[in-house]
Amino acid sequence: MAELINLNKARKAKARAAGKTQAAENRVRFGQTKGGKAVARLDAERARRDLEGKKRED
Repeated sequence: MAELINLNKARKAKARAAGKTQAAENRVRFGQTKGGKAVARLDAERARRDLEGKKRED
């Protein structure tokens, strides 16, 4: 006798697998490199320090 499968579960599993492959492609295409993240973090820290230095003390 053939193996019975739930078509709803099979459809959802197929969609989930397709979503995972699309997410992996997007991470490669649009993701930041480790160096890019470090540069962004340093820029944010520099901007924060610059703003702190311009605050007035009343």
